[in-house]
Amino acid sequence: MLMRTDPFRELDRLTQQFFGTNGTSARPAVMPMDAFRSGNEYVVQFDLPGVAPDSIDLDVERNVLTVKAERHLGYGEGVEVQVAERPRGVFSRQLFLGDTLDADSISANYDAGVLTLRVPIAEQAKPRKIAISGGGEAKQINA
Repeated sequence: MLMRTDPFRELDRLTQQFFGTNGTSARPAVMPMDAFRSGNEYVVQFDLPGVAPDSIDLDVERNVLTVKAERHLGYGEGVEVQVAERPRGVFSRQLFLGDTLDADSISANYDAGVLTLRVPIAEQAKPRKIAISGGGEAKQINA
């Protein structure tokens, strides 16, 4: 296989390996994420390409959501690796969930390398109407 050597890419790769940003060291690598509000829920999406669904672990403890995943080597025995740039190992991310979110009703879906979490807003945090009485007829206002 013919490959051109890029000294800057090699330096970047060595720096990533040294500082552990590619998942080969004991420190977990970070997984990219998007988060947005859609109606009465928050949607959080994590990019986890090449990760087997059974290697993803989700935990909620004291309003802290922890997502862990592991990407294993995809090589067979006796293989001589020429280039290994894709991060592998353990990936981890923690999200702090506010008291206004319903941590007991989180749902998760993994499709095409994207883990999607849906975190509903708690009922007590949703806007509600309060009746005002006195001097005449009762009025409803938003609280």
